[in-house]
This record gives sequence, structure tokens and C-alpha cells, in this order.
Amino acid sequence: MKKILYSFLITLLIGAAAIVQPTPARAGNKEEDRLQNAGEVMKEIIDIPDDIPQSLLNKADCVIVIPSVLKAALIGGISYGRGAMTCRNGGDFQGPWGAPTMMALEGGSVGFQLGGQATDFVLLVMNSRGASSILSSKVKLGADASAAAGPKGRDAEADTDVTLRAEVLTYSRARGLFAGISLEGSTLRPDNDANEKIYGKKLDAKDIALHNAVPVPPSAKLLIDTLTQHSPKNLSK
Repeated sequence: MKKILYSFLITLLIGAAAIVQPTPARAGNKEEDRLQNAGEVMKEIIDIPDDIPQSLLNKADCVIVIPSVLKAALIGGISYGRGAMTCRNGGDFQGPWGAPTMMALEGGSVGFQLGGQATDFVLLVMNSRGASSILSSKVKLGADASAAAGPKGRDAEADTDVTLRAEVLTYSRARGLFAGISLEGSTLRPDNDANEKIYGKKLDAKDIALHNAVPVPPSAKLLIDTLTQHSPKNLSK
């Protein structure tokens, strides 16, 4: 019964997301719209004075942006959202930011208790183990990949025990407020159907994100350009 109710709520959230997602100036399918929205969210957050610490962004192997996540305030606050993950190219994550792979975020975590308003999420993936896990299959944050609320402030002290241990650092923006937030208990997975629509063929998420299997699509240009401008090199090594 719980599984049926959960599936029903997810279906409602997907339908609601289609209604509230901002409409871009250009025409395009919903996957391209998500990529464009992800770029806009990343740029707006980077431009906030009290944003993600530069030192953490410079050490991140990958960045995940999930715009306009919705929460159903029923049965534990189930949430659902879709967005994109981009990584620095190459097996050692030392190359430029590459073409994004589409991602899905689902969860009933208490970390989603932000009210009924749509919320944007940015996740920094801090090491190769976390990146490989997320790109390979469905991952539960806090179990399959260690996660923590990210510190904020460009000059904030980022070398805390929690920050150093976490594979994924998570941030949210809701009602104009930007903060670190716990997403433990939520799940991330590659959205392979969306990838096929974006790139016109079936592709493995790892090939997209790490191995230059496809060029950056025009709808992802803002996302990649923003990250390239603000963090051109991986300084974790």
C-alpha cells in the first residue's frame, strides 16, 4: 500500500513540476529546459555574495544542480526533482568541465522540510568514489555516499571534519535564502531516458560525464561556462 501511495505522490509531483517550471525564452523540449534552468540557478548562486566557498568549488570533481524541486507535504514530505550533473573530464577529474548527464533526485528526508515552495539544490561531489557511485547507479545519500550540509561564504572555513569526510556537500535555495542543508536519506540516480532525449542515443552516464562521448549541448552552455569561469581547474590534487 505504501509503495502504491509513494508512486502516486511521485506522479503528482512530476505533473506539478511541469506546471511550475519557468518557461525559457527559446522553444525546446523539457530536458533542454532543465539544462537551461540548471545553468541559471548555478549562475545566480555563484553571484550571491555569501555563496559556496571558493575553496570547495575548486576541489569539487563534479557539480549537480537540481532546479525547482517540489515537496508533497504528505507521508513524510516526499520530494522529487530532475536536473544535471557535470564533471571535470578525465579519469583523474583534472580536465575541463564536460557535457552534463541528466539526474533524478527523490527523497522523504527531513532535510526537505522547507515548506511547499519549489527549492533549488546544488550538490558538490568531492571525490572520485562519490562521483563513480552516482554515475553508476541509484545512490542513497548518507548510506551509499556520505553527505553533509555544505558551509557557505566565499571565505568560510571549509576544512572541518564533516566537510573533509563528506563525499557530497549539499546546498539549497528557497524563498531567496541560500544555505547548506542535509539531504541524507534522499536518492540520486542517472536519468537515462532524459539523456537519450538530449543526445539522441543511449549513452552510459559515465561516458557522458567523464569520457567526452558527446559535446556540450547548447542548452548546457550557461552551466558549463559559469563553472569554467569561476573554477577552471581542480585544485584538490
